[in-house]
Amino acid sequence: MVNFSLKGKVALVTGGVYGIGFAIAEALHEAGAKIVYNCSTEKSMQTGIENYKKAGIDAKGYMCDVTKEDQVKEMLADIEKNFGGVDILVNNAGIIKRIPMEEMSVEDFRKVVDVDLIAPFIMAKAVIPGMIKKGHGKIINICSMMSELGRETVSAYAAAKGGLKMLTKNICSEYGEHNIQCNGIGPGYIATPQTAPLREIQPDGSRHPFDQFIISKTPAGRWGTPEDLKGPAVFLASEASDFVNGHILYVDGGILAYIGKQPK
Repeated sequence: MVNFSLKGKVALVTGGVYGIGFAIAEALHEAGAKIVYNCSTEKSMQTGIENYKKAGIDAKGYMCDVTKEDQVKEMLADIEKNFGGVDILVNNAGIIKRIPMEEMSVEDFRKVVDVDLIAPFIMAKAVIPGMIKKGHGKIINICSMMSELGRETVSAYAAAKGGLKMLTKNICSEYGEHNIQCNGIGPGYIATPQTAPLREIQPDGSRHPFDQFIISKTPAGRWGTPEDLKGPAVFLASEASDFVNGHILYVDGGILAYIGKQPK
């Protein structure tokens, strides 16, 4: 029988307070894992405590800026002391700044790259030694469709996610021999608080133009939900995927497979 159980495993989900990160954490918990997560502000920490309590999950939250290597090392030392180290890392924390490239400051570009690419590097670098010692490990990077596609106003995000895709493949290449699997999940357009402005009903009652665009480009005919990512996350975190490495699993309702409808 295929083993999807995560019983006895410790899963660290960065940015696991709400949306995609919380849904993945919830799925890993349901499969048996102990959940730890990070927050960068007191407000998000309080939100995390409330969300996990409401879901009946005994999770441990840490105040930690994942772009700061010293803070990451401190967090992981505490996880090692209290829970025995990390078996599963989900690099979910991320930001996006929708700004036309010619208007975007270098500082904003760097900020996106810091959170979406440098932080996953810092996190992976920090957990890999412990995984080597354990003789196993799972790293799941949230890569986005923008690791394959470009679109106006997201130059920094697409560059960072494209880099994250290649970091995923390189971690596989360097550490596969240690029974460490590093794979990515590429969500399509997911209905979360982050994308809510793109789904607002217009004053005349019509759908937002971007909402209409996404529906027309998605064979499934809808936005994804955080719950759509639960099964893929459990698969990539479990022994069921022990011979899957360096792969990006796109959970996009078919967008990347679809050229679009012919205009009438």
